[in-house]
Amino acid sequence: MLFRLARPASRAVGPAHVMAQLARHAGWLPWRNAAMQFVGGAVSIICGHSVGREGPVIHVGAASASLFGQWLRLPNNSIRTLVGCGVAGSIAASFNTPIAGVAFAMEVVLLEYTLAGFAPVILAAMSAAAVSRVVYGPDPAFAVPPFQLASLLELPYIVLLGAVVGCLAAAYVWGTKTLDARSRHLPLPLRTTAAGAFTGLCALVAPEVMGLGYDTVQSALLGEIGFVALATIALLKLAATVACGGLGLPGGLIGPMVVMGATAGGALGIIGGWLVPHAGASPAFYATLGVVAMMGASLQAPLAALMAILELTANANTLLPGMAAVIPALLVVRSLFGQDPIFVAILRGRGMEYRFDPVALSLERTGVSAVMDKRFAAVEIEAPAEALAQVLATQPDWLLVTRERAILGIVRAAQLHDVPAGGPGGTDHGQTGDAHGEALAASLEQAPRFVLVSIYASLRETLQRLDDAGAEVALACDGTGTRADQVRGVLERASLEKSAMTRCDVMAGFSAHRDRSTDAPGRRHPPDR
Repeated sequence: MLFRLARPASRAVGPAHVMAQLARHAGWLPWRNAAMQFVGGAVSIICGHSVGREGPVIHVGAASASLFGQWLRLPNNSIRTLVGCGVAGSIAASFNTPIAGVAFAMEVVLLEYTLAGFAPVILAAMSAAAVSRVVYGPDPAFAVPPFQLASLLELPYIVLLGAVVGCLAAAYVWGTKTLDARSRHLPLPLRTTAAGAFTGLCALVAPEVMGLGYDTVQSALLGEIGFVALATIALLKLAATVACGGLGLPGGLIGPMVVMGATAGGALGIIGGWLVPHAGASPAFYATLGVVAMMGASLQAPLAALMAILELTANANTLLPGMAAVIPALLVVRSLFGQDPIFVAILRGRGMEYRFDPVALSLERTGVSAVMDKRFAAVEIEAPAEALAQVLATQPDWLLVTRERAILGIVRAAQLHDVPAGGPGGTDHGQTGDAHGEALAASLEQAPRFVLVSIYASLRETLQRLDDAGAEVALACDGTGTRADQVRGVLERASLEKSAMTRCDVMAGFSAHRDRSTDAPGRRHPPDR
């Protein structure tokens, strides 16, 4: 009922919404969507739906940081970084996992690893985790017995475990994105009712599928659940979560991954014990590896999954076998079944392409204020000759031609500097102003097309605006004004494209150097001169 009363634009929630806003609106997250996520997520969890708390936590944390940046009137590239800080801080505070929060923010949401991005995100995760430890204590989320890899001979079976869990992850991603895409035209009350009814039917067989399921994860990690129960919970949890997530309930999709991974891994661990009795690690150990494989494959974020399970269990013995499990799971999901990361898959199912190549990311991180040309001056189209001469005496690069402060066009000042006194071929200095005035009017007729962009925009947004309008020049304005006195700088398409090409050349140079250094093993190439 709450979502039905809200406007359709305010119903978009979850990490997928955060990523969509990053791609389309530079990380500006509306407060209404965050409020809907907070209330809707709480109601979904309280009612026992098969959802997690991570989605609401990520959305609310990212929105809080974004709104704070908007209040401070920060440029869009800074708001983008703040969104990453909010994501990392929310995960760190929710699970007492600061490193996993940083890895998730950089690997899943921001899709970048840079010093400028790392430093504030790490600081946010550290601060949030410190507050969480003051309130809830330093204990890890799950209490697990001490275990480790019994023998390196187990690694082939761990690889097999990763492949099997990868199939489960592929089904999870495909089912969620397909149901989401095919059910969005249905009325919201029908979708939520169907999700609740299906979850209830699954709970008749396995009540553990309801709610967050962390008690089930704890039992699986302690080896307290049998094979049949583990396998049943894993499959029914998959079905119930696909129904809840695909039909639009405002809950998280990451928490169920932990439940499915722990139960599937525990079941495979029991099978391994049947095959080789008294020779392998405990089923609880395999339950931990199942969590790593499921999270890493569904999110396609192996580093975040490894760091999460390390901090959740406080057991470093999971790292080496965890790597052996997560890589085959990733290969199965990506190469065998061709599935995208779950949040990207949902966005693409809705018709939105979410792709950031390295050049686009570099342009996204840079604001227009860092590269805009500030050497410009405004001049009235009917200004006296003396006023125009005084403006040109300041040697601006650009002239904003205005009428009553409304911008008529923009011309290069050099076009007027090159005009000889008295016009072409003239020598009368008394006619210099008139010649400049005539040149100004003539230049205005051939002035390049321009667009107005916010001074808070990124270079990527500016290039997109130029492409959409077919313009050659962008004027960076303060606020939403369109008057000449609100222009703060000038950006030319050619200079922006040159900046993008420079970034391409730098990365191509790195790639070529890498290729040259590896085409002949043992042979060192001389540096380029």
